[in-house]
Amino acid sequence: MERINKTLNKMTRSSNFQKRYDQMKMDVLSNSDVQSFLLENQNELTEQMIEQNLMKLHEYASQSKGCANCNGLDGCKNMMQGYEPVLALEKGKIELFYRPCPNKIIDDERRKTEKLIKSIYVPKEILQASFANFSLDTPDRSDAFEFAEQFASTYQPGTRMKGLYLYGKFGVGKSYLLGAIANQLASKGIASLIVYVPEFLREMKQSLGDQTLNEKLETVKNASILMLDDIGAEAMSSWTRDEILGSVLQFRMHEQLPTFFTSNFDFSGLEHHLTHSQRGEEEKLKAARIMERIKYLAIPMMLSGPNRRH
Repeated sequence: MERINKTLNKMTRSSNFQKRYDQMKMDVLSNSDVQSFLLENQNELTEQMIEQNLMKLHEYASQSKGCANCNGLDGCKNMMQGYEPVLALEKGKIELFYRPCPNKIIDDERRKTEKLIKSIYVPKEILQASFANFSLDTPDRSDAFEFAEQFASTYQPGTRMKGLYLYGKFGVGKSYLLGAIANQLASKGIASLIVYVPEFLREMKQSLGDQTLNEKLETVKNASILMLDDIGAEAMSSWTRDEILGSVLQFRMHEQLPTFFTSNFDFSGLEHHLTHSQRGEEEKLKAARIMERIKYLAIPMMLSGPNRRH
């Protein structure tokens, strides 16, 4: 049985092998990216160095750089999906490294943002909202936008700042504006929690039986920035109003944690809703306590306009 080096020697002496090698070398050296590298380092490179590192140059030339002709991260054809090759000259040697490509960087940033914006029962489109797509076609929308944008751009963890209580008809963009704030904050590395109130309160009732209520309640109470979406849309009981909602708002008021709200009700309408429980009980004092906490935490602003869900 012949030794491997003898076999290799025979192959390299083969005319077909030599032709293929010469063609590969010509293709590599005519590649524009390789030529740019060789030109940039021409004072340090030698023919021998190029010959010895031809396979590295071939690997570099055969892959996409800068996501050229790329259909997205899922369609990446490089050896390492989402990574592009980089040539460097170090200590007299040609080295080949890999770094995240532009699409990979964007995807990583998106995933990082998604991790910062936690949510409970919130539609996906709200989590993808942006200030750029928020319509400013009425004065009150411009006012709300200005407050929201200023909050998102200036807020720093630990700062005492009031949130917004956005109210208006269905589909005018109240929840969307919360999502835009959350995304802008996430771009600064600041986490927030968006909670769809009706489903959250239903889950709190169910959690009485599985011993997870306190853990879930503490998560909401301690969120660095909390956004309570669609408060007033729930079927309110005395227990959810006083023990859940009241507890959350009391803690956040005491700790001065930024809190945002959306509702179809203005302040007086929400107070009326909180006054009357599912059992028909009228508890004006308890409702007034909840409203005092909301007024302490947030500035009321109306959003008008057509229903943008249709």
